[in-house]
Amino acid sequence: MITLDTVNLEIDGPTATIYFNRPDKKNAMNPQMHRDMNEALDAIEEAGGVKAVVITGNGDSFSSGMDLEECFLEPFEDPQRFYRTNLVALKWFQRLKAFPAVTIAKVNGFAFGGGFEVTGLCDLAVSSETVLFGLSEINFGIFPAGGATWAVTHNLPRKQALYYILTGDTLTGKQAEEYGLVNKAVPPDQLDAETERIVGKIVNKNPVTLELAKQVYERTTTLDLPAAIDYDQAKLWELSRLSNNEWINVALNQFKKRAYQPGLKSYERADAKS
Repeated sequence: MITLDTVNLEIDGPTATIYFNRPDKKNAMNPQMHRDMNEALDAIEEAGGVKAVVITGNGDSFSSGMDLEECFLEPFEDPQRFYRTNLVALKWFQRLKAFPAVTIAKVNGFAFGGGFEVTGLCDLAVSSETVLFGLSEINFGIFPAGGATWAVTHNLPRKQALYYILTGDTLTGKQAEEYGLVNKAVPPDQLDAETERIVGKIVNKNPVTLELAKQVYERTTTLDLPAAIDYDQAKLWELSRLSNNEWINVALNQFKKRAYQPGLKSYERADAKS
């Protein structure tokens, strides 16, 4: 366990878990947390071999969003300080979106503003059914910014996205599952087990394949079909080179011997759990 001022980090083989750790403030994101998150992501990249990164909150909240006093009120009169303070947050949000490992939000309690955004930026998300998500920015006179509107736009249908942006109303974990913000909403006592189940499916996969699969998905959302095929074929050749043709030499050779059925399970990798 690596303990920072506002974030704890645990790396266990192919799995890293980041804990927001300001429980007395419902894990509101202050400037120190933004610095700590960049440091935590640095540590994960330096460790190497991490395939899944789980982000969750200590205490009874995932994150209540930005610390409005420390991030906005206090530095506002100094434009350069205000800019630098919030640039740190914007940096790690973008890093999280493009992180090479699979990112999984494990959402408990409250997820407002920045907490909503982090849920939307992660590749996958699991929440308890009783979580309250919200975009409260409209209630203090602004719109969701710093990527928050992007996260809503890319995770919720248009009418629902605009409803929560414009009203400030909350939605539950069950509604978040219905709208596509989270993959699964479960009873609170099943949140750990469901997250572990998903992590277990990720960590036995080829890490190069995981990273390139994410890249292909993100890029092809902006391409027409011919361009998308050109892109994914180039990435397939890249994958083959970087993984020594594992999909042919290992996976399909195992299939040829009927050692597994691809529609039901994954092939066996020598380093699946490492």
